[in-house]
Amino acid sequence: MPIVTVQLLEGRTDEQKRALVEKVTDAVSETTGAPKERVSIIISEMKPNDYGVAGKRPSDQHEQ
Repeated sequence: MPIVTVQLLEGRTDEQKRALVEKVTDAVSETTGAPKERVSIIISEMKPNDYGVAGKRPSDQHEQ
């Protein structure tokens, strides 16, 4: 049973998350052969202050 965790910065709509779950499920099922009903998707949302790239948080770059 494949389990996929997708981490995103918060702010996506329910419709966007629904589409993401559908498309990731399709991709996992197609590539692994697992039945769609056995594929689980976990969406984990983060606040911009909880994420950084190249030593900077996106939230800090708006303050400069």
